[in-house]
Amino acid sequence: MKIKSHLFIVIFYVFLNVCYVHSLVEGLYCGVENCYDVLGVTRESSKSAIGKAYRNLAKKLHPDVQGADVSKEEAEKNFRRIATAYEILSDNASREDYDYMVDNPEEMYMHYYRYYRRRTAPNVDIRLILAVCITIISGIQYYSAWDRYETAIKYLTTVQKYRIHATEIAKKEGLFNESSSKKSKDKSKEKEEKEQIIRKVIEEKMDIRGGYSKPDWKQVLWFQLIILPYTIYQYIKWYVIWVYKFNIRKEEYGEEEKLYLIKKHLKLSRLEFDALEDHTKEEYLELGLWEKTKAMEWKAEKEEELKRELSQSARHKAYRRYLKKGTGRLTFDDS
Repeated sequence: MKIKSHLFIVIFYVFLNVCYVHSLVEGLYCGVENCYDVLGVTRESSKSAIGKAYRNLAKKLHPDVQGADVSKEEAEKNFRRIATAYEILSDNASREDYDYMVDNPEEMYMHYYRYYRRRTAPNVDIRLILAVCITIISGIQYYSAWDRYETAIKYLTTVQKYRIHATEIAKKEGLFNESSSKKSKDKSKEKEEKEQIIRKVIEEKMDIRGGYSKPDWKQVLWFQLIILPYTIYQYIKWYVIWVYKFNIRKEEYGEEEKLYLIKKHLKLSRLEFDALEDHTKEEYLELGLWEKTKAMEWKAEKEEELKRELSQSARHKAYRRYLKKGTGRLTFDDS
């Protein structure tokens, strides 16, 4: 029984030594060599000491300075050894993974994962990735804004009242060259020039607001991020002044403050509120919608009106009947 017990202890001791030996694996890091030993440093050595040791060895083992007694293949192999060791130990994350492997040889599969994950991971600065992403988003924002603006202009040029008004303005300003148009024989070209003039007048005179307004590069993400500290400062300043004037001193709201409260109570975005006509804003001011209770009552009334309009709509009634009856069948009368 004692012999078996001693035999088990010996086997276990041999197993532990084998595990320690195989904590250094061919194909991982420096292979079966210890990276610290390759550079002649210890685990306590600083990053600068490791760099100094590598530079000293590189001067001696560089293939270009090796003598004729050392083959080219052997010289390159020796230089790769110290270069690999330096690459591993000079990077904090890679060095940490290597030390963990030496201290925990039993986690062999995890060591493979850690090593190849770091080797195959793209060595790209995260700041560069963020900059590229922000640039792409900013470009899409600006392009989309131009696309919406072009859509609005094209639509306005098809509306008869705007076309008539633009034509009258163009005639008053002498934009139509009547004498040259009479001499011209190309009617299609004449029509195209007229359309361009009408479009130009609409672009200059029409006040397009909201989401279809003319693009402004100051609204793209890049610029907004650049001025973000200033924006935060302005908001804090505005908030402090608001609290002091209206919460502490109980001053009366001005027109600008009333419009802000109307936008807030009606839950409109800045673009939606900017798109409102001036007479609509005046109407909201006359109704006193800067007061929350009045705004909520007005909003509820509008929602009820909309529901009544929908219920009275013939199409809506037909749709409700369809929902009650369920899906019908298509039949064909062959008579």
